[in-house]
Amino acid sequence: MVDPEAAEVVKRIFAMTIEGYGPYQIASKLKSEKVLIPSAYLAQHGEGVNKNKTFKDVYGWGSSTICNILEKREYLGHTINFKTRKHFKDKKSHYVPEDEWTIFENTHEPIIDQQTFDLVQKIRGNVRRYPDGWGEAAPLTGLLYCADCGGKMYVHRTNNGKRISQYTCSQYSKVPVGKLCTTQHRINEDVVLSLVSEMLKAIAEYAKHDRAEFVRVVQEAQSSQQTAEVKKQRIRLATAKQRVSELEVLLCKIYEDNILGKLSDSRYATLDAQYEKEQSELTAEISALEKAVKSYEKHEKDADRFIALIDKYENFDKLTIAMLNEFIEKILVHERDRKGSIQTTQEVEIYFNFVGRFVPPAFGEVELTPEELEEIRKREERKDRLHQNYLKRKASGAQKRYEDKIKGRKKAEIEAKKAAIRAEDIAKGVFVPVSSLPQREPQKGAQIA
Repeated sequence: MVDPEAAEVVKRIFAMTIEGYGPYQIASKLKSEKVLIPSAYLAQHGEGVNKNKTFKDVYGWGSSTICNILEKREYLGHTINFKTRKHFKDKKSHYVPEDEWTIFENTHEPIIDQQTFDLVQKIRGNVRRYPDGWGEAAPLTGLLYCADCGGKMYVHRTNNGKRISQYTCSQYSKVPVGKLCTTQHRINEDVVLSLVSEMLKAIAEYAKHDRAEFVRVVQEAQSSQQTAEVKKQRIRLATAKQRVSELEVLLCKIYEDNILGKLSDSRYATLDAQYEKEQSELTAEISALEKAVKSYEKHEKDADRFIALIDKYENFDKLTIAMLNEFIEKILVHERDRKGSIQTTQEVEIYFNFVGRFVPPAFGEVELTPEELEEIRKREERKDRLHQNYLKRKASGAQKRYEDKIKGRKKAEIEAKKAAIRAEDIAKGVFVPVSSLPQREPQKGAQIA
């Protein structure tokens, strides 16, 4: 049976997460409003295992409690059994992997609908908070990917002493730098947000002007994308399954060679571990590919769902974390056409939930006038000329002498700007310097590092 009062608290926790609040922030809010923690609420009604317990703080919400609530599938109306299993060694219950649970669906009245639950899981899986997991969330984290290597793009909130949020490829930064991905694919956050906003406005206008035509175009675009994607995934699925079969044969072969003395024990152990690891990775990939291929068969009504999502919002001037995760599946960022140049082009591919990559007619290629083409040509010529001059200075050593001359001054300027930013954050309570923490006397028997 659903408790109406407790259900409202659960709904509010999910709603606050969608609005961008983190578990710690939600816990602090509930504590300040004197909302009873779950165990205290149950005890008040004579229920639960803690009804005779004396609580230290009946309003002492913790972030871990919020996280547990946000992960409970029971709120969807399902019954989940066999989450734990007793271990034969210590006879204690241990949590088992999620794929070993037994889920009985629709056994009671749901509190949270599936769409809200999925959105919350996506937000919690993507969001990273500044500076240490407790503060402000980066809206595009988990949505941007490098178009060349496929790696996630991470946000950097300060750059050279400026508060400019930029995303760069995570694979580029891994040591050795530039080995896994050759360039950073750097892009400013406000550029991507502006592009997404303008595209959603154009889509909403297009859908409002001629809904039937919009549905037809979306379905055609979706069908062509899925056909190509499914074809690639089916080819990869067949290849992976064939390799798994080959590995089974190889494992049997090296085992027989080891028993017959044709293969040493050390060599057998090395090959066995190698084949087992590859087999495990392929099995996981096959499972994911099979799910992906099956999911394409269930997308017949996705165009209608996307239109319903468009109709849900009146405008797209300000994009929230919830809106971005509702609309965006992923964003692929290509490298800039000319690195180091402010005025350059950079391709960005936006893939929407339900419909994939859809570009409204308003975002089609624009024909430039002869005057505009001439201006672009002159600008590019000037950039080429400046770059050649830079290469000449670099070859002669003049560039290095100049950089060495101004290095100290530039470094001091940047450090001063960073210090000012840190001072602002300390004043706002984002950072707490260790020196400002209250002094504590060493306790008896405690070790001091």
